[in-house]
Amino acid sequence: MSEASASLKARVGFVIALARRLHEYGTAAPRLEEAIGKVSARLGLACDVLSTPTSIVLSFAERGRELDAVADITQVIRLAPGEVNLRRLCAVDQIADRVIDGSLDLTTGYRQLLELGRPPSRRTRWLTVLSFGLASAGVATLLKVSWIDLLVAACLGWLIGLMALAAERRPRLSNSFEAVSALLVTTLATVFAAYVMPLNLKAVVLASLIVLMPGMTLTTAVRELSTQHLVSGIARMAGATATLLKLTFGAVGATQLCRVLGIVPEAALLPPVPVWVEWLGLFGGALSFAVLFRSAPRDGLLVVLSVMFGYALTRLGGAQFGPEFGVFIAGLGVGAVSNLYATVCQRPGAVIREPGIILLVPGSIGFRSLSFVFERDVFLGVDTAFLLVAILVSLVAGLLFGDLLVPPRRSL
Repeated sequence: MSEASASLKARVGFVIALARRLHEYGTAAPRLEEAIGKVSARLGLACDVLSTPTSIVLSFAERGRELDAVADITQVIRLAPGEVNLRRLCAVDQIADRVIDGSLDLTTGYRQLLELGRPPSRRTRWLTVLSFGLASAGVATLLKVSWIDLLVAACLGWLIGLMALAAERRPRLSNSFEAVSALLVTTLATVFAAYVMPLNLKAVVLASLIVLMPGMTLTTAVRELSTQHLVSGIARMAGATATLLKLTFGAVGATQLCRVLGIVPEAALLPPVPVWVEWLGLFGGALSFAVLFRSAPRDGLLVVLSVMFGYALTRLGGAQFGPEFGVFIAGLGVGAVSNLYATVCQRPGAVIREPGIILLVPGSIGFRSLSFVFERDVFLGVDTAFLLVAILVSLVAGLLFGDLLVPPRRSL
């Protein structure tokens, strides 16, 4: 192999490994394609890249030969949909920066990218299980439930966390994980409300399943569609819809099963938790999202503050202008601050952007909309679906206007 061919193979191999890691750690198509294009250009390559939720196609040519009819190398990568991992995303960003500025050679950078693919530690897995229940409890407080509702939601959230841990090594359970979780959670909550103590059943089920709601996926899909990444946006939207259908079917199926068995709990109007518990629950939920987003210890406080910042902007804007415009203001603020952070600190803005919008994404509204349709309340389901679209559009518009207010200087 000639020296030029070896150099080309090394550069292409590094870019391919970089694209794989960015995809695995939850980078959306617009930012992934922009990042790969910039890194390729700095390495003397012309790269055409197509990213979808389950694959990446990269076509490389030497810089100056990009107009040739045939590329030098074309690579197709088949991947599972990525999940946000802020710690490793920051590590990938640092490796790319060091390779570009010459402080790290390609071979060492490539090896470091490969080493990032190691599985999470046992401690991280159990912290994740703990965070499922903490997130459910935090969201339950925001839904203004009672103390007993809060406790049941936390326990059911921990149960889902244990099931998620078991599903990692059981492919058949993994494929039906959302439906089984919704079925089990709704059944247990209904039985508890019927025979132990009345519950605000819908709020408990919603809070318990909140980590499984594909709100972030829906938001990413709409943003990809709005930036003309149509293939990725449509595929991601279809994946989110499938997840919502599985969750809804599980919950509705459990409700019908309980009715057949004569387990029909009475409606309860229990006093909600005090206001101070709501803010404490918000802090606890923010801590859980710091773990679920796999943030580094040094970024833990920043992630918590980002979650609370986005929620506070929504509450303030919603109180003045209505919920949709409140979400727009929050998206605008989070988007602008994340771009400013990326520019000033030279780190991925995703550290602020992803946690900042997590409580704004309307996954729970989509779940409620499909639930109404399954229960044959079509008009209420359609009305809720319109609210879903309005909030999605408001959030994505806020993020796009945030990019206009503070232009992003970094792809991630």
